[in-house]
Amino acid sequence: RYKCLFLDHDDTSVNSTPTIHHRAHIEVIKRMRPHLAPLSLHDWFKKNFDPGIMAYMTEDLGMDSGEIAAEYEIWREFTSSLVPDFFPGFIDVLIRYREKGGRVVVVSHSEKDRIERDYREKGFSSGGAFFPDLIFGWSYDEEKRKPCPWPVFTALETLRIRAEESIILDDLKPGVLMGRNTGVDVAAAGWSYDIPEIKEYMKKNCIEYFDTVKQFGDFILGN
Repeated sequence: RYKCLFLDHDDTSVNSTPTIHHRAHIEVIKRMRPHLAPLSLHDWFKKNFDPGIMAYMTEDLGMDSGEIAAEYEIWREFTSSLVPDFFPGFIDVLIRYREKGGRVVVVSHSEKDRIERDYREKGFSSGGAFFPDLIFGWSYDEEKRKPCPWPVFTALETLRIRAEESIILDDLKPGVLMGRNTGVDVAAAGWSYDIPEIKEYMKKNCIEYFDTVKQFGDFILGN
């Protein structure tokens, strides 16, 4: 259906929030705001969705720049030592998509070296190994990270593919906003959570909403 797939990483490709990011949040609260209770996994997903983690840290927790840097180091402890698993069947879909001529570009708020490690260590399936064509990870330059259009436009120019020949798969609002900023269709990955507020928004603002990896695979492969 599409020549290029722009792919989110956390909670779209890999099951990382329950196993890594929420655990890091619990540790951050324990060390830096011990008088507060950490958010539940359900509420952590909601904060990721709205207002976003940076806004949560600065507004809800009142962190200054030094504390945000300390929070980042705690988060790095967890992302350095734990490698998330890809959702079952996901790598098989990507392998089959590439066999049909599709190109895969990862655009994520995770760091590029961590994404590369995840694919090297866990990007295998019954069909073999998979590694993306391009990866755009977290950038301190706000203009070069999702939802800004720079990663998409850079990839399209590099791969010589048009926006209307591409699709974004994401589980949260930044992917939707990036689609609006670039004219690329957006589909929703809904297999990592069951939160009505997020589901309603993604269904309303995406061309497709997939409850399972199989549904996504059937769609992207044209089945």
